[in-house]
Amino acid sequence: MTFDEKTLDSEYIYKGAILNLRKDKVSTINGESYREIVEHSGGAAIGVLTEEGNMVMVRQYRKPFDKVVLEVPAGKRDGDETFENVAIRELKEETGYTPGRIEDLGAMMTSPGFTNEVLHLYLATDLTKGETDFDDNEAIDICEYPLDELVEMVMTGEIEDAKSQIVILKVAELVRRRM
Repeated sequence: MTFDEKTLDSEYIYKGAILNLRKDKVSTINGESYREIVEHSGGAAIGVLTEEGNMVMVRQYRKPFDKVVLEVPAGKRDGDETFENVAIRELKEETGYTPGRIEDLGAMMTSPGFTNEVLHLYLATDLTKGETDFDDNEAIDICEYPLDELVEMVMTGEIEDAKSQIVILKVAELVRRRM
């Protein structure tokens, strides 16, 4: 049986540039409890498919895991921009590509147990190559992989990033359905 929790009280613990952390007192099926919630403005993740059937990926160091991670291009929303514009902006900044066509692949809740972050997923095709425009603190390697190889890397656990796994598998299924 599900139970809709009601917020009884809410207190901000931290307000930052990328996220906020609040503590909510809620009613539960057995009384009251607390929920720590990370507020995030959301963002976009982009599957970038070349005419040759390769996907453009990025490698970058991720401090929470202290290692370099292979990912699809992605980034957070700035202000009130549309999520499609986030995707186009991040694609250009991180890879230099501008899409001639961009398709909505849906959205995903990144971790609904503690954050309201939603990533909107896109497929970019009909690409025009240009110059990257990395943020001042970004160090990114751009690489291409055949789509089939990326699917295998997802299935063997070599690609650990959830947003990238979802985008790769969605793009692979979309390509399969269009054949």
